[in-house]
Amino acid sequence: MSYLAFTHLHLACVGLSATLFLVRGLLMLGRPEALRARWARVLPHVVDTVLLSAAIGMLVVGRIHPLDAPWLLAKIGALLVYIGLGTVALKRGRTRGVRLGAWLAALAVLLYIVAVAMTKQVWPL
Repeated sequence: MSYLAFTHLHLACVGLSATLFLVRGLLMLGRPEALRARWARVLPHVVDTVLLSAAIGMLVVGRIHPLDAPWLLAKIGALLVYIGLGTVALKRGRTRGVRLGAWLAALAVLLYIVAVAMTKQVWPL
């Protein structure tokens, strides 16, 4: 598979993953019982697995080493923060307020990740 093909797959999965996170957050606020639906428990993991696989494919095919690209390390670090906030928002937050705060913070981190990816700068703003 070419670098460009991995890039297109990665970008498509970013959009789908972000949309699913947004929808699941809205469900958490309005109809939390809907998060127990099979699609809400399985589909995001499938999409995120393909997303990560495409990212790794881009690194391998493009011969990119994360330690040589500070912006990529920033993106990976922010991704770990996003995952942590996402689990608090959708599963582990004890109150609705905690979940809402974690969800909004996760969305802000997601915007940072996208900005870093687009500018290839650690401080994209």
